[in-house]
Amino acid sequence: MNPVSLQVHLREIGVPPQRGRTSAIRQLVLQAPASVIAKALGYHDKTATRLLTEAGGTWSRYAPGDHSR
Repeated sequence: MNPVSLQVHLREIGVPPQRGRTSAIRQLVLQAPASVIAKALGYHDKTATRLLTEAGGTWSRYAPGDHSR
């Protein structure tokens, strides 16, 4: 099944795919840094940061890399 046919089926049963996707991403950016979510899902960092702000998230700083000693 490709994304277009899945979108058609979701609309037929009354599920708005765009809202569901945005809601899911907002939940993800509340649980992990926006930059990590953006990279994992192929979103731009600014888009993920905007969604984080809209969701009321507090991940303001994130230092990637290995932090083990």
